[in-house]
Amino acid sequence: MYIQAINLQKSYNKRKIVKGIHLEIGQGEILAVIGPNGAGKSTTLEILIGLRKADAGEINYWLDAYKEKIGVQLQAAPFFVGLNAFENLKLFAAFYKKKLTDCQVNDMLKICGLYDVRKVDASKLSGGQQKRLAISIALIHNPDLIFLDEPTAALDPRARQEIHHLIKQLHKQNKTVVFTSHDMDEVDKLATRVMMIDEGEIIAQGNPSALCREHHVSNLEQLYLKLAIGGERNVSSNF
Repeated sequence: MYIQAINLQKSYNKRKIVKGIHLEIGQGEILAVIGPNGAGKSTTLEILIGLRKADAGEINYWLDAYKEKIGVQLQAAPFFVGLNAFENLKLFAAFYKKKLTDCQVNDMLKICGLYDVRKVDASKLSGGQQKRLAISIALIHNPDLIFLDEPTAALDPRARQEIHHLIKQLHKQNKTVVFTSHDMDEVDKLATRVMMIDEGEIIAQGNPSALCREHHVSNLEQLYLKLAIGGERNVSSNF
């Protein structure tokens, strides 16, 4: 078990955004965290990776220096202006005290489909290329646990396929991947486990196929509509 969280709570302006969440992240799984915008997904994940502090609750990690073994790709990519894709990767590797050869950096660029633009200033890359560079940065120190925030958003179909292939390859290497997505077809293709959060609570979790059978729906999109938007649930609050 990599992470175990018990009774996580977080409020902003006296409004509770995360309401007593209990969760576990196990080794070697691909966990998709889904739910409406503002449901508390990002806040929960930011607490887990140490970007925010919970108001209450307990988090247990598999080792003390866990941050050195976590890779994170956020929506806002932290590129250095004036440095090209290659130089950004090399610099971020140094932050993790990784002395990588030029060949090793180029290999990562090839894996993420960026080798041909390695000498282009990161700020001048397309949106999809910047997303792939952010994922490269998250992987450059060979982490055991990887968090990807909507890794294929704004990517064209070919680029999405490349990222899907990369996630599957990471899974084959026994890496643990946690990602968020609003694309239920993508979640169905990649996830070994799904966790649905709505209004600051986990409302469903488990194997995608098993969850669909349990709730008598044929696919994850129907499950999402039934649990997070339909029925008796009120999702008008947008946090």
